[in-house]
Amino acid sequence: MPTSTSRSQVLNLAILGYLAQGPQHGYALRKALNLSLGTFRTLSYGSLYPALRRLEADGLIESHEDPKIPGTRRKRITYSISGAGHDYLDNQLSSAGPSDWEDGTFDVRFTMFSSTDSATRLRILEGRYARMLERREALVLWADTAARHADAYVTELANHGLDQVNAEVQWLERMIEEERAIQKPTPTRRAPRTPQKGSQKEKASQQGTKATGGHQTTSREPIKEN
Repeated sequence: MPTSTSRSQVLNLAILGYLAQGPQHGYALRKALNLSLGTFRTLSYGSLYPALRRLEADGLIESHEDPKIPGTRRKRITYSISGAGHDYLDNQLSSAGPSDWEDGTFDVRFTMFSSTDSATRLRILEGRYARMLERREALVLWADTAARHADAYVTELANHGLDQVNAEVQWLERMIEEERAIQKPTPTRRAPRTPQKGSQKEKASQQGTKATGGHQTTSREPIKEN
């Protein structure tokens, strides 16, 4: 599970990723995070707005107060990513480490794959794949231990987790194969070699040979009579 610090960093990355698509209000931003990212399904305004204030204090986002809507007391604030925020986001998306293939963080990084280069995407997918293989091995051991102790419910829970991991492993294998195909260079075909053109003298010689039926002729000077 991500620590509070890493969760805060993931939330910052997710906010910047969404604001890079265009300015948004806090309500729309929270809704997008809740619907699209499993890590933030229970994200509250009490967590979102402090994160927005921190990002603004760091100069990574900007806030703009909208004109007051008639009949309402509250003013709506629109948030947008700054130039420094774009630079920070680009730097984050071009790198990858072990935390990026953990639960939650992987989901956020995957939603930003369209803005991530192919080499970094492949590294994250391969890291997640290795993590899932480790998890599958642990679940197999857990299920085997539960079966030996004749605990049907624990065995069922372990097998349920194993089914989920196996499904993700298969999905990751497909994604990795597709990503490697993108990186594989397309073989270039060599153009057929064209015969080099001969000199004008050779051409003239060949034409002369054809004109005489394949026999070369030489010019003779007329014999002078004494």
